[in-house]
Amino acid sequence: MSPKESAPEQPIADLLTDLFYPSESDEPVTYVEFTIDFQPPLTIGQIRDLLLITPETYVEEIPEAVFWEPVMTNEDWYEEEEKNRTARFTELKNRVEQVISDRQLFRIGADEADLYLLGRKSDGNWAGLKTLVVSTT
Repeated sequence: MSPKESAPEQPIADLLTDLFYPSESDEPVTYVEFTIDFQPPLTIGQIRDLLLITPETYVEEIPEAVFWEPVMTNEDWYEEEEKNRTARFTELKNRVEQVISDRQLFRIGADEADLYLLGRKSDGNWAGLKTLVVSTT
């Protein structure tokens, strides 16, 4: 057995050190976990309750691919730093897909919006990734 096969699974949070999500303001990606008893799929109402979001705040569910698309493609003009970021997000995506099922992506806010990529872990807890995206155009 190779060392990679015998190593314990790396927690998602360990993959997030100094990892920033690109937008008009590069923001850190953080791991979140909630002990709640919601059955999938999550509704926008449940997200509002869980995160204490007021009714006037815009909330929508969007396809999970929207989260990964800007960070999974290597462009020809990328320098080493951008290529490393893409590789790290690829590793993160693979890990998230291994340990979190029933994934859903929620956008909370407009020009400055929180993205929550949430799903269920094998222990039944909801967990995932959170970041802020800024788009003023």
